[in-house]
Amino acid sequence: MPVRRCKHAAGQSIYHAGQPFHAIHLVHVGSYKTSELAADGREQVTGFRMRGDLIGIESIGLTTYASDVIALEDSETWELPYPAVLRACLHIPELQSHLTAAMAAEIRCDRSWMLMLGTLAAECRVAAFLLDVAARYARLGYSARHFILRMSRVDMASFLALKHETVSRALSRLHDLNYIDVQRREVHVLDADGLRSMAGISATLN
Repeated sequence: MPVRRCKHAAGQSIYHAGQPFHAIHLVHVGSYKTSELAADGREQVTGFRMRGDLIGIESIGLTTYASDVIALEDSETWELPYPAVLRACLHIPELQSHLTAAMAAEIRCDRSWMLMLGTLAAECRVAAFLLDVAARYARLGYSARHFILRMSRVDMASFLALKHETVSRALSRLHDLNYIDVQRREVHVLDADGLRSMAGISATLN
């Protein structure tokens, strides 16, 4: 299967909604955000992708991409042409299983966040978000206690269905409670149990 390495500078797009769908991408380095346009023209951030995540699987079955994907930092993906992926799946059952598992995981994640956004107050949403980011860094072999938020406060707010100012106040509140120490985008988790208690969850999100 042909694989093309694609490097993207911070702010550069992989593709935009409406462009012909032809490939999925595997994040190799860095991070990206996915977003769609709301009915009133506002950007709605729908997710953040890190190393090992697949990008574009939400567009499988469509003729065009369903979302925009923008690099949050200097990043790299491996572009996998979708027709070649389908052919490879015929000969490598493990690949088909991996793609199916990735799509199922994305559905579960989306459902979890829909529940969170529909039931939690602002500070609880931000706490849950930080726990999710921490868990994802841990799975990549990095510290879950000290990490950099690659997304802006505006992108966080859009994803969490909050106002920019509300996210900033929530982070300040978590800081004042000594749950975290936050300096710009640098986060130290001081009390993970406190964050989990505020988010109302017994474990970090998948």
